[in-house]
Amino acid sequence: MANEDQIRILRQGAEVWNKWRMDNPDEHIELSRANLSEADLNGANLSKVNLSGANLSGGNLYKANLSEARLLGTKLIQANLIDAKLIQANLSGADLFEANLSLAKLNEANLSRADFCGANLSEADLSGVILVKADLCRAILVRANLCGANLTEAVLNGAVLVETNLERAILTGCKIYGISAWELKLDDAKQNDLVITKPDQAAITVDNLEVAQFIYLLLHNAKIRSAIDTITSKVVLILGRFTDTRKPVLDAIREELRRRDYLPVLFDFEKPASCDIAETVSTLAHMARFIIADITDAKSIPAELELIVPQLLSVPVMPVILKSDYEYALFERITRFPNVLEPYQYENQEALLASVEENVIKPAEEKADELKKKLEKTRCNR
Repeated sequence: MANEDQIRILRQGAEVWNKWRMDNPDEHIELSRANLSEADLNGANLSKVNLSGANLSGGNLYKANLSEARLLGTKLIQANLIDAKLIQANLSGADLFEANLSLAKLNEANLSRADFCGANLSEADLSGVILVKADLCRAILVRANLCGANLTEAVLNGAVLVETNLERAILTGCKIYGISAWELKLDDAKQNDLVITKPDQAAITVDNLEVAQFIYLLLHNAKIRSAIDTITSKVVLILGRFTDTRKPVLDAIREELRRRDYLPVLFDFEKPASCDIAETVSTLAHMARFIIADITDAKSIPAELELIVPQLLSVPVMPVILKSDYEYALFERITRFPNVLEPYQYENQEALLASVEENVIKPAEEKADELKKKLEKTRCNR
């Protein structure tokens, strides 16, 4: 049981308490089951203290030192633990419902079965902690460091994880229904058997935290499924030069595609981009039904086609070129691939647009169907 004299000293504030501890370094401190609700313990030195079963709900523990403290089953409901030190503390079974632990240091703490429902753990250091079967429902973990943490069977339903570090973390069996996950660090993390369904529903598991939201949307949102079907059947990637003379041709092709209910994607590969160009080209190409490549006065397009064509044989490439121009050097290297059609030569922009259905879209669609059938036949023969 708690020492009543020590409780009286502690309730006088951190300054009095910290001085008493310095003056009595060998004094055994016993605060288990103490009622310290709403106590102002701002900056108090409670390191290595036994506070198991104590009530610190609503307390102000801003910048308090609770390192190596025993807090088993302690109530810290809505407590202020901003920038507090809980390094190697034992909070097994503690109740931290809606507590504020932003910037707190909890390195290597035991948080198993603790209740962090609705808690704010933004930018907290949780590296190496044990969160086995802990409840982090609706917890805010923005930019928190959970590197090497063990979250086996933890509940993360509705939690917010943005730029959260989960490198080498164990997430096996976590419940992640309704999670918001963006720009996570997941190198070497174990992500097996993540449950994406509600507690009262049959369990559906996935093995990747970042795609979990997407999988759930696919299963439960017909509009998302329809959007994906639309993308794979309607997107057309347009490649070419963005010069004053060539850009109007690309814009005109785009307008003609729009009129025919396609979703044209025009990307200026010649401009600097924040992300890797090769990755962007590959992503857009994978989304496309077919690709229209204006190779007139080619500059960057040879490199783009060299990247796309050999790696994506299931997507047709329809080259078009002004009759007065010549195919670029080494163009024949890509014409050897089965997904590249014979270039369509056009007299001028007006002639190209007048014949775009017959000489560009129709051949590309026919090639797309042909490649699809070949792919399906190959799969059936395996």
